[in-house]
Amino acid sequence: MRALVADDDPVLRHALSRQLEKWRFAPTAYADGVEVRRAIASGPLPDIAIIDWNMPGADGLTLCQEIRHCPQGDKVYIILLTSNGGKRDIVAGLTSGADDYVVKPFEWDELQARVRIGARTAGLQGLLADRVVELEEALSRVRQLSGLLPICSYCKSIRTDDDYWQAVESYLVERSEATFTHGICPACFDKVKESYGCTHTDDESGAPG
Repeated sequence: MRALVADDDPVLRHALSRQLEKWRFAPTAYADGVEVRRAIASGPLPDIAIIDWNMPGADGLTLCQEIRHCPQGDKVYIILLTSNGGKRDIVAGLTSGADDYVVKPFEWDELQARVRIGARTAGLQGLLADRVVELEEALSRVRQLSGLLPICSYCKSIRTDDDYWQAVESYLVERSEATFTHGICPACFDKVKESYGCTHTDDESGAPG
């Protein structure tokens, strides 16, 4: 997974990048809010973003809001990293769009656990997005059969968009998940029976003798 690291402290920024690599992420580090804005604008967006609250150029709260306003920005799991540990600060951070809030100084094990939660959340969001696409494609296929169908009143063939007359069975098979089995309805059975002169039956079921 792609990870974005933003912190103006070069030592912590380097340490975060190294740890994320050990945790099997692909990190990209930035030193200030201006660099993060450029990265957001150029894309693609990361799966996880660890952003310091206090940075030159743009602070973490502003960057959280800007990420959320990007296309697909709601899929980024944002961890706000800061020394501001008051309740009001935590509320402000989460309200700005952050998913999690880590107060400095922190334990690496704690950060790793929170990053893993973020990775699972981002992965589930990706799966959900894939399912939505599949459902939209399925709905699109269903919609292909909606509306008026020009059908011949004699042979029951359907006129396609390219003005070609196609048997109703093949038309539906190509445009849906339907398959066909063949039988004979009672009304047609009576007509066939009469056409072949079958006027009596061997039993009470009505089958021709």
